[in-house]
Amino acid sequence: MRPLRRIRLALFALLAVIVVGTAGYVVLGFNVLDALYQTVTTVTTVGFREVRPLGAVGQMFTIALILVGVGTALYAFSVLLEALIEGHLREHLGRRRMDRTIERMTGHIIVCGWGRVGAASVAYLGSVGERVVVIDRDPARLEGLHHATVVGDVTDDEVLKAAGIARARALIAALDTDADNVYVTLSSRALRPDLVIIARARNESSKSKLLRAGADRVANPQLIGGRRMAAFALQPHVAEFLDVVMHDETLDYRVEQFEVAEDSPLLGRTLHDAAIRRTTGALLLAVRRPSGLFLANPAPHTPIEAHAVLIALGTADQLDGVRRHVCEA
Repeated sequence: MRPLRRIRLALFALLAVIVVGTAGYVVLGFNVLDALYQTVTTVTTVGFREVRPLGAVGQMFTIALILVGVGTALYAFSVLLEALIEGHLREHLGRRRMDRTIERMTGHIIVCGWGRVGAASVAYLGSVGERVVVIDRDPARLEGLHHATVVGDVTDDEVLKAAGIARARALIAALDTDADNVYVTLSSRALRPDLVIIARARNESSKSKLLRAGADRVANPQLIGGRRMAAFALQPHVAEFLDVVMHDETLDYRVEQFEVAEDSPLLGRTLHDAAIRRTTGALLLAVRRPSGLFLANPAPHTPIEAHAVLIALGTADQLDGVRRHVCEA
């Protein structure tokens, strides 16, 4: 039996004994306060004198109350003491605080699975200041984690709801098996049709299944790692530059993306007219058109369309300037 259920059962049994005992003494002629006092002193074996003399019926009732009530009280006190010693109450209160924290979160990222891939994802997200909720079925793996956590089977919709999927910005499915990642992708897409879902694939054959299940992007860590190793062998300086820019949080320069909203003041203008480089100092690396086509090193006459994505390189201040320029120009 779960510790919290044992506590509830023990307290309910103790309350039932007190109610029955109080009702019995009221029937024997006590007023309610005296009956409650007599019941509590009897059940707790305090040993104070009777509030009023008891007849034969009262004595028999008190004997029965002692036999039943003392055992119930001892059981309740032992369960509470065990919970305090073993930390079950502290764990429950901590879980309640965590649930309230998650309920207040919006725009966070849910990471499903605390393995090597999940841990690496959380480390990067934390380094750039993103709020994260981690889900794993093993509570021992989540101990000491400095992020919001949910213990449970991620294939259960209720667990996803507890992680705040209704308010999340994105979900990363980094479970151990491709089958589990397909299942959680299907469940997440059903709960949030507009959610950004990134799924891990161990095998290339699973990529198409995950995409059909609703994943926006599928990553194969082994394939990515192999390609990066090959890139370091062939073009080490290029590979290291890209690696540092994307993942080294101590570097001033960053690459970020900016989606052009439907009400952006840049709509209908060209990149030359927008003067992003002259205005902010950031370097515009590429434009992704709404059709999905990438334009690397785009020409100045390239028109700016709604839902196009601008990819820029610059310092934090320069990128903030791009963000303001795209939204407020």
